Amino acid sequence: MSKLANIDWDNLGFSYIKTDFRYVSTWKDGKWDNGQLVTDNKLSISEASTALHYGQQCFEGLKAYRTKNGDIQLFRPYENAKRINLGAQRLLMPEIPEDKFVEAVLQVVRANEAYVPPYGSGATLYIRPLLIGVGDNIGVGPAPEYLFSVFCIPVGPYFKGGMTPVNFIVSDFDRAAPYGTGAAKVGGNYAASLYSYHLAKKSGFGDCIYLDPLTHTRIEEVGSANFFGITWDDEFITPKSPSILPSITKYSLLYLAEEYLGLKVAERDVLIDNLNEFKEAGACGTAAVITPIGGIQYKDKFHVFHSETEVGPNTTKLYNTLCGIQFGDLEEPAGWIVRV
Repeated sequence: MSKLANIDWDNLGFSYIKTDFRYVSTWKDGKWDNGQLVTDNKLSISEASTALHYGQQCFEGLKAYRTKNGDIQLFRPYENAKRINLGAQRLLMPEIPEDKFVEAVLQVVRANEAYVPPYGSGATLYIRPLLIGVGDNIGVGPAPEYLFSVFCIPVGPYFKGGMTPVNFIVSDFDRAAPYGTGAAKVGGNYAASLYSYHLAKKSGFGDCIYLDPLTHTRIEEVGSANFFGITWDDEFITPKSPSILPSITKYSLLYLAEEYLGLKVAERDVLIDNLNEFKEAGACGTAAVITPIGGIQYKDKFHVFHSETEVGPNTTKLYNTLCGIQFGDLEEPAGWIVRV
């Protein structure tokens, strides 16, 4: 194992730290170049780039994990490759070959090995691939060129406190439009969420919960993550909607809940007026991992699940199983882990 960077690994937050290398590749004249690692963390693009004016961009988030024996591994990176291409299709951008995507991620992690947090610290190396429209185009239309870049940063828990219950409030605003770009990981969805997040934090909550944009009766997403609930008869439930980002963590948990924990599982409507059906609830995603939900404020009512201070038993088992696989302590399902 290479020498680690001089970082307080046990007290990392979720914020930007400049690492040594990042990957950059350009699409022009109908093809991608070979790409390369660079040290400069500044991108130089035309002022007429479509990413700046019309939001023609999408991105991904995944992590590298240090195992007990010092090895480094990625969790389901080919799923991220598939998902960024869904965003590319939706926004008329060129797809990135899956092998090129994963190889770029591997190059960045290897080049920044000193920033992969040590096993046991609870910290990880967060990896951010992005695809943006660049070049000279002021008209509303696809860009003439595209830039694919990958950088990484060491991070701690997304929600301060890590694996402790967090309270959320239901937002009056929408994250995405019906039949819009909610299922793609595009920047516009996150720009639309900033004001709601600000209001939630101002009111003392960890983040907000979005209801379906058509009827405002069903839970869709929990701010920057996906929602899950565990019913009183031990069924693991996640919302089903065309406006929800297809979370890799969520689909991993659906599999683990059924195959490892023996729970029943389902994707279906989750009515905001029927929170009593759940004994436990949580938010899940690459950044959030699993964040237990203590309670949800909806209008003038505050609904508490298992506890505002203690994590429920099923949520704990799911967290330990997921993290056990990610950090190499448990045997993974076939194809889930790529060794660096």
